[in-house]
Amino acid sequence: MPLTDLTLDECLAYRPQLPEPADLDDFWRRTLTGAGPAVERPALTPLPNGLTLVDTYALTVPGFGGHPVHGRLHLPAGADGPLGCVVEYLGYGRGAGLPHENLTYACAGYAHLVMDTRGQGWSAAPGRTHDPAAQPAGAVPGFLTRGLDHPDDYYYRRVYTDAVRFLAAARTLPQVDPARIAVTGTSQGGGISLAAAALDTLTADGPLAGVLPDVPFLCDFPRGVRTAPRPPYTEIAEYLSLHRDRTTRTFATLAYFDAALLATRIQAPALFSIAMMDPVCPPSGCFAAYHAHPGEKALRVYEFNGHEGGGEVHLAAKLAWLRERIG
Repeated sequence: MPLTDLTLDECLAYRPQLPEPADLDDFWRRTLTGAGPAVERPALTPLPNGLTLVDTYALTVPGFGGHPVHGRLHLPAGADGPLGCVVEYLGYGRGAGLPHENLTYACAGYAHLVMDTRGQGWSAAPGRTHDPAAQPAGAVPGFLTRGLDHPDDYYYRRVYTDAVRFLAAARTLPQVDPARIAVTGTSQGGGISLAAAALDTLTADGPLAGVLPDVPFLCDFPRGVRTAPRPPYTEIAEYLSLHRDRTTRTFATLAYFDAALLATRIQAPALFSIAMMDPVCPPSGCFAAYHAHPGEKALRVYEFNGHEGGGEVHLAAKLAWLRERIG
């Protein structure tokens, strides 16, 4: 697979000046404070997973507008004390899947909370969370162009709010040590993890213990839309090819949701992974988010990998990084 973007040296020097809306923080404070009823400790419903070493539970959290957002909690079997917790957000189109899937973090001794992304899920990764908001006329199939005419209506306003409220729910669980929570995700999940870590600082009493975005999506929209040869960024390019008069308005909306811009607010240490031959999430956008993170951070670059990133090799690096920070 050839390079689809800048070289590594060029990415290391790439620091775009992303336009920041004057009311960015006010917009998100208003969104988060008006999202719906307060998050209380969710009930846990045991889910049979056929396993003896991991217990799995279903839970529901009131997300944006009080809409029910479903998720999964995996725990080491019989765990009875507060554990370090990994909250995971999912890749584009994926749901939480089946109860016996995605068990590595629980097997490593952590509580593992997985959020269904509203409206997403397919046959290989089913989800249960609906998005009650109507899809506006003129949107391109997918999620990236839903509500692009105004930040109040944009799809990811709801998703990012859901993500922050899942963090609030994690802090209420007796199985979780609220001082030892990290967020992670791959692709879309990586972008959501950056946004959640940033926006959590507007509502939480203290910072997260860590954020671990892998090949993050939703970063540096202006470049991603103009550079990525494969979906999902191409949804926005297709939308603008149909609505040629909406370019300025579209990028003005996207600025409120750009994870590379929101990353400037993150207070938690971070471990990023970036793949240099990624045709889905151009590495330049991922580097924009990495450079924007203002604090302690580490980076793993996979020079000859595509959107799969570092795969299991990087998962081992993440576990080692987590062990140092949340035990």
